[in-house]
Amino acid sequence: MRPVVVLIMGVSGVGKTTLGEGLATVLGWPYQEGDALHSPENVAKMAAGIALSDADRAPWLDRIAAWIAARRAQGGGGIVTCSALKRAYRDRLLGPVGERGTDVALIYPQASEAVVAARLAARRGHFMPPTLLASQFATLEPPDPAEAPLVVDASQPPAAMRAEALALLAVRA
Repeated sequence: MRPVVVLIMGVSGVGKTTLGEGLATVLGWPYQEGDALHSPENVAKMAAGIALSDADRAPWLDRIAAWIAARRAQGGGGIVTCSALKRAYRDRLLGPVGERGTDVALIYPQASEAVVAARLAARRGHFMPPTLLASQFATLEPPDPAEAPLVVDASQPPAAMRAEALALLAVRA
């Protein structure tokens, strides 16, 4: 599979990190956890149950975009996670549709709010409280066909999600 930069998007708890880490292990590509690029102020807001505004997100999106740009400039593969809930965020990260190029891929793990809520209820040690899930789904603009998303069934076990994502990436390459 030729190297591409993969952006894994979706609401909190859908499995972005698990999928990203799994793909990075299998492919041997660098991995960046998007949450690690949040400012301490953003983490504190979310931990307090306060949804981020577009202004809060802007510097974070810029840091992720810089990581993606660096990987693209090097011509190597890479995997990064980011909620990227709005089309405008994805355009900021990957470039506008039609200008993205073939060296990037968008993976969209998709699951119902009930499935994700159950995962969040069981998750420990993450700053994002389950109380913000409804606001994430309200903000979510699922990628449309023009964005060429690789949609993965996120209700399945991690190994099956990873296998599905790898198969979609292989077909896309």
